[in-house]
Amino acid sequence: MPKQPKYKHYIWELPVRYCHWINVLSIVILAVTGFFIGSPYNFGGSASDFSMGWLRFVHFVAAYAFAVSVVSRVIWSLIGNKYAGWREFFPFATASGREKMVKMLRYYMFLDKKVPETFGHNPMATTAYVALFGLYMMMMLTGFALYAQFAPGGFMHKSLGLMYMMFSSQGMRLAHHLGLWFIAGFIINHVYSAILMDIKEHDGEISSIFSGFKYRIKKPE
Repeated sequence: MPKQPKYKHYIWELPVRYCHWINVLSIVILAVTGFFIGSPYNFGGSASDFSMGWLRFVHFVAAYAFAVSVVSRVIWSLIGNKYAGWREFFPFATASGREKMVKMLRYYMFLDKKVPETFGHNPMATTAYVALFGLYMMMMLTGFALYAQFAPGGFMHKSLGLMYMMFSSQGMRLAHHLGLWFIAGFIINHVYSAILMDIKEHDGEISSIFSGFKYRIKKPE
């Protein structure tokens, strides 16, 4: 298929790409600073050293950026193009979507050699993204609930009251910590799958998240 003529399609709009890279940067910062918060280290070697305070500050700045990015992406799924639309994330709701899911699953399981051509996200990926956004929500709720404990009775603390009913403080920390490892596992699979599809489909999968364009045999509508 690489020798067949292909056409340029504008798939990922600018807000989608912005949210993607803000998420990437935020997750990296949150992961690094989070490990130090979980296992504090005295960088300066003195009792007055405030390096952990700065790490915690950076952690929560990244958390706010991440939260805004995730909420923005959800909003864009309601107003963006069809490739970013919320319907794309529920392919199992339609007969054609389920058919595409089966084809992609068969390819992933090495039962079929031909890659099913799809525009935007493939149906298996979008199903995984629904679970990922649920994980994002859990991370934000547990993270901000832990943060709000330092201002009991404040607006955030009261707003997240349900979290304190569902989790103990240690339970929230454990859920927050385990959530990071699930996200790390997803990232490994996500990068591998993107490289695989780029090689197999020759569609600019990797470059598309920078440029917004992918290449397909079908002419743009």
